[in-house]
Amino acid sequence: MSHMNQTKVNTFVLSGLTDDEQLIPFLFTFFLIVYLVCVVFNFGIIFAVLTAPTLRTPMYHFLAYLSMSLSTLLSMVDIVYSSAVTPKMLADLTTKLKLISFEGCAIQFFFFDFLVVTEALLISTMAYDRYAAICHPLHYVSVMTNKKCLGLIVFAFSVGFLHSIAQTSCVFSLDFCGPNYIEHFFCDVSPLLKLVCSSSLRCNLMTLFIAISCGMGSMAMISVSYSFIVFSILQIKSTEGRKKAFNTCSSHLICVSLFYGTVFFIYLRPPAKVLEKQDKAASIVYTVLLPMMNPLIYSLRNQEVKRVIRGSVNKCLRCS
Repeated sequence: MSHMNQTKVNTFVLSGLTDDEQLIPFLFTFFLIVYLVCVVFNFGIIFAVLTAPTLRTPMYHFLAYLSMSLSTLLSMVDIVYSSAVTPKMLADLTTKLKLISFEGCAIQFFFFDFLVVTEALLISTMAYDRYAAICHPLHYVSVMTNKKCLGLIVFAFSVGFLHSIAQTSCVFSLDFCGPNYIEHFFCDVSPLLKLVCSSSLRCNLMTLFIAISCGMGSMAMISVSYSFIVFSILQIKSTEGRKKAFNTCSSHLICVSLFYGTVFFIYLRPPAKVLEKQDKAASIVYTVLLPMMNPLIYSLRNQEVKRVIRGSVNKCLRCS
């Protein structure tokens, strides 16, 4: 009977980034600039690649096509999952009471979860692509066929979608009957599960299983791919050849380190209250900063992408 009388939470209160009013103007300005740069850069890459005239020629190099296709997909994912968090975070910096409805929290949680898992799988797909390009350069087109490439991309989005449906359904089917204060700047699984007034064991186990299977599975593909890559690079006799091969992988390794380093720090360790501030800082890296940095450290270091963007900019300048 006492359970029946409990009031269901229909609104959550977010803690936001900070309570320090002196820091708020700086944080708002800084993260607004970061978000705008993220949107402009990622949309710029998508527009440049999709409108590149070389992509419409039948004899266009498949390696360049695949690299730019993956760059475009990563840019799309970065825009959407950053937009699921950053605009709300910016709005909350301007208000005292940082409210989000139960339904709004579920929607934010779903899109963020869906696209973060998809990004993790796309990053591991890039590792396999690098392995094929470096270890089997003469057979690259036969290894990374259109069918296989499409299959890997569909797999990444399908797993992300099914994972998010399962986790969102599990978390938001639990009883939230107060308190409703989320110690975070967005709706994430760990702070949400702290608020439930029914058993959350099933969701905790699901979260752990998904984090291990998706995270460790992706890392396993990346580790195996780079083991073969390093072995192949060491077989190259010329210093220039080894340097070129390492440069091909360096930008992807930076993305992997930043993304998985922060994600594993947050989700694959026991929860501890003393680390809540560090959790927020780590979350900012992969929700706000990394989507802006990806086009800089990956796409803009890709020679084909740079060539296409340069051509698009020159075309725009000539038209003006």
